Amino acid sequence: MRYNYFNKPLKEQNKMADKRKVGTVCVQGGYTPGNGEPRQIPIIQSTTFKYATGEAMGKLFDLEASGYFYSRLQNPTCDTVAAKICELEGGSAAMLTSSGQAASFYSIFNIASCGDHIVSSASIYGGTYNLFAVTMKRMGIEFTFVSPDCSDEELEKAFKPNTKAVFGETIANPALTVFDIERFADAAHKHGVPLIVDNTFATPVNCRPFEFGADIVTHSTTKYMDGHGAAVGGCIVDSGKFDWTKYPDKFPGLCTPDDSYHGVTYTERFGLSGAYITKATAQLMRDFGSVQSPQNAFILNLGLESLHVRMKRHCENAERIAKYLENHEKIAWVNYPSLESSPYYDLAKKYLPNGSCGVVSFGVKGGREAAQAFMGKLKIAAIETHVADARSCCLHPASTTHRQMSDEELTNAGVPSDLVRLSVGLEDADDLIADIEQALN
Repeated sequence: MRYNYFNKPLKEQNKMADKRKVGTVCVQGGYTPGNGEPRQIPIIQSTTFKYATGEAMGKLFDLEASGYFYSRLQNPTCDTVAAKICELEGGSAAMLTSSGQAASFYSIFNIASCGDHIVSSASIYGGTYNLFAVTMKRMGIEFTFVSPDCSDEELEKAFKPNTKAVFGETIANPALTVFDIERFADAAHKHGVPLIVDNTFATPVNCRPFEFGADIVTHSTTKYMDGHGAAVGGCIVDSGKFDWTKYPDKFPGLCTPDDSYHGVTYTERFGLSGAYITKATAQLMRDFGSVQSPQNAFILNLGLESLHVRMKRHCENAERIAKYLENHEKIAWVNYPSLESSPYYDLAKKYLPNGSCGVVSFGVKGGREAAQAFMGKLKIAAIETHVADARSCCLHPASTTHRQMSDEELTNAGVPSDLVRLSVGLEDADDLIADIEQALN
C-alpha cells in the first residue's frame, strides 16, 4: 500500500472521501495537517532521502517498507496530490506522471508488452493516437481502433486472444464524442481485460468512470485540473476492482514474481487495490523516470482546490456559446454534448448530468481556410496548442495536433478538416460571444 507524506493510507482517505461531496474533496482531500504542521502541502524539493542504516533503505528497495529513497520513483508532494485525485475518482491508488502522454503510455505498458494487442476508440486525442499507432506499434504492441459508435458485432470482432486492455476517452478531444463507458466495460470484462478511460475533459467533477465499470482512469492534469496553463502533468488512478489473479496468463507482470524486484509478486504483496500502481511505480517510473516535479504537483494542487467551481463556469459558458453558434448563419455545424441536437446528448445525460466540459467544436462555412481566417480575427480567444484553461483559446486540429493523420484517419477520429476547437474559458460569456461575432463578420 502506498502512503503519502503524513503516512495516511489512501484506502483510509478514500473511506473519508466517500462521505464527502466532490467540492470538499477538491479543497481538503489528500492532506490533513496535524497540530503545528503547514496548512498548505509542503513542497519536498529533494532528490534523495536520508536513512540511518543501509538495512532500512534495503527494505525500501525490496518493497517491504513504506517510504521514499529517490524522487525519480516517488516524492511525498506528488503522492499527496495523487491521493487527492484518487479520492476524487473513488480509486484505491494513484500516481502522478510528468504529462498526460506519460500517463497514457504507462497505463498500457504496465500490462502489455511486445506481441500484445489493445482495442482503442478511434476518437481520441491526436497525440495519443500517434503514441498508440506509431510509437507503441514500433515496440511490438498492436492497436485496433474502433469507432465509439461501432456496432456490438464490430466491437466483438476487434478483440483477439492476445488483447490486454480497452482504451477510450470520456469526452474525446477534439471530436467531443461521448464514450459509452458501460458498454465498453462490459465488452472488456467479457474478454477478461480492463477498461482504461482518459477522463481529462470531464474530470471527476462531471464524471467518475469507475461508477460505470471502468477499471483504470488517466488524466492530463495539464488541462482542467491545473486550469491555468502553469504546470504540465498526468495522473493514473486504479479502481482496485479488476481481478488480475483470475487471468494470471494474461497479466504475468502482476501475477508472477518480478525478478527485477527480488521476486516480489505484486498481486500477492499489495493485493488488488495496490498491485497495478505499485508495479507502475516500481518498474516503469524506475526505468523511464517520467516523474512529475514537486513544484508542478504543488501548482496542480492549487488548481484542484477550485476545480469544482471552475468546471461549473466552463460548462455554463460553453453551453451558451454552443447555442449561439448553432443558430449562426456562418456556422456549418456545431458539436457540444449538452446540446439536444448532439448525437451524444443521451449519453451525456447518462454520464455527464451536471455538465460535460468547456470545449465546443464547430465548422465555419467555407472550410479549412475560413476556419483559419476566423481564428485569426479573434481578440479574446488566443490561438494556442492548449485546451481547458481559465483563458479562452482555440485551435485548428487538422493542421496542428492531428496533422499527422490522413483524411481517412481524421474522419474516423471525428475531426473534419474544417473543425475549430474552441476552449471556452472563465471570461464573461457576453464578451466571448461578442468576440466571436466580430470575428465572423
